[in-house]
Amino acid sequence: MIFMLCGTSDARDLAISIKACGFETLCSVVSDSAAKSLQDEGLPVRVGRLTEGEMKALLQNGGFRAVVDASHPFAEEAHRNAMQAARGTGIPYIRFERASVIYGNHSRLTVVSGYEEAALEAKRRKGSVMLTTGSKTLHIFAKHLIGDADIRLVARMLPRRDNMEKCEELGIEQKNIIAMQGPFTREMNEALYRQYGTTVMVSKESGKTGAVDEKVETALNMGIDVILISRPEIEFGTVFSAYEDILKELGKILVQ
Repeated sequence: MIFMLCGTSDARDLAISIKACGFETLCSVVSDSAAKSLQDEGLPVRVGRLTEGEMKALLQNGGFRAVVDASHPFAEEAHRNAMQAARGTGIPYIRFERASVIYGNHSRLTVVSGYEEAALEAKRRKGSVMLTTGSKTLHIFAKHLIGDADIRLVARMLPRRDNMEKCEELGIEQKNIIAMQGPFTREMNEALYRQYGTTVMVSKESGKTGAVDEKVETALNMGIDVILISRPEIEFGTVFSAYEDILKELGKILVQ
C-alpha cells in the first residue's frame, strides 16, 4: 500500500499511473473538489490536512510501504510533515517535484525569495497589482498594499466561500476579486490583465503544469512587471520530476 499526498493536476495523473501499474494507493487531499477528481478515477481518497503525528499514526496502522509526496511545490508544511512521519515509521519517502520553468534574464522579471519581499517589491512599484498566489498568504500583501492610494490590489483565487470571506475581512473590495478556477489560457490571462489595467503581476514559481509559464509569459509580453516568488529550498532526499522514475522507484521498494 502506498500513501500519496495529492492536490494538483499532475499529482492526479501520477496517481492514475501508479494505479495502472497495479500498486494499491490511498490518496490524501485537502479539498472535496480534489477528492472528487480522484474518486472519479476509482482511487481511494481521504480528505483533510494531517499533522505530523496524525500522519505518522496513519502510516503505522495502515500497512503502508511507501510515501509519495506529490503535493504542491509550495506546500511546505505538508512536505515536512510527510518527511518526518515517514522517517519516524521507517517508510521510504519519495518526492515528486514538478519541473521548474526557466524564464531567462528578462528586464521586467524580478525573482524574490518570499511573500514579504514580494509584497514590499509590489509596494515600491505601485500601480494595479494582480496577486495570483492564493489566499493563504493574502494577509501579507493586504498589510502592505491596501490603503495606499497609488495601488490597486486585485486578488485572483479559487471561487470558495472561505476565500471570499477572507477578502472581506482584509478589506479587498468585490470589484477587485477574480474568483475563478484555472488553468487559464494565454487569451484569458491577457483579457484579465487588460480588464484590470494590470501593471504588476505577482506569482509563485510552481512550474509548467500549474500554467505559471502562460501567466508569466503573457504578462511579460504585454509589458507588465512580474514578481516571481521562488520555491522554498527543501532537502527532499529521493526526488524525481518524471512519472516513470517514480514508478521505477516504487517497483524497487514494493518487490523487496
